[in-house]
Amino acid sequence: MNFTTWMLVLFCGLTLAQNDVNETEISGETKLSFPEMSLLLLELGAVKAKLEAVETKLKETESQVLVLNEKGKSLETKLEGTESQVLVLNEKDKSLETKLKETESQVLVLQDKEATKVVFSAGIGGSVNIGPFTTPKTLAYTTVITSLGNAYNQHTGIFVAPVRGIYYFSFFYHAGGGYSVTLRLMKNNQIVLESTDYKTSHDAADNGGNAGLVELQQRDQVYVQLYANTHVWGNIHTTTFSGFLLHKV
Repeated sequence: MNFTTWMLVLFCGLTLAQNDVNETEISGETKLSFPEMSLLLLELGAVKAKLEAVETKLKETESQVLVLNEKGKSLETKLEGTESQVLVLNEKDKSLETKLKETESQVLVLQDKEATKVVFSAGIGGSVNIGPFTTPKTLAYTTVITSLGNAYNQHTGIFVAPVRGIYYFSFFYHAGGGYSVTLRLMKNNQIVLESTDYKTSHDAADNGGNAGLVELQQRDQVYVQLYANTHVWGNIHTTTFSGFLLHKV
């Protein structure tokens, strides 16, 4: 039974009751007049309208809640997708970091290998007599035969050790017999090796040299020095200075 039917039944019942009851007092209660009954019905109708409005708003609220739930589920799904993408990016970053470290290690290995490729050989060209000089002179072997490692300077004649290690050096010369010859292999300012030939009247030409292993620290300097009052003959085939790194220490 809906609200309208219920109201009609109530109205009819009240009307019949009013007709059957005497106009005198019944059990001490006051009778309801027709205007009062109409007012009651109007109030009940207003209550019904309010209830229906509340019900409508409730349904609208339920619809909005459902929409919000759907949006929440959609946002949750997107969030899960974003988290998955973040995890994938993190894995990619880790992979790139690992590859970068591997590349850096390979570069270090290559640099180390390049640092061990230290070889040079040079001669004094021009076919001219060099010396004698009144003071010792560093010989500049200006004609480079071979050079790896960029450790020998052909303009100064000085070899600078790029790394600590054991190096092999050799020097050879050709000279006339009219003057003495003294060549020294120098490490910084210290004599390491020497080759000497004295002046003779019956010997028209002299050839000589020396070689040895030298332990060097990084940036140590090695060069050949012509001693004072001696000479050599400049020739790229006979007057040479060579060296190479045997192994690092």
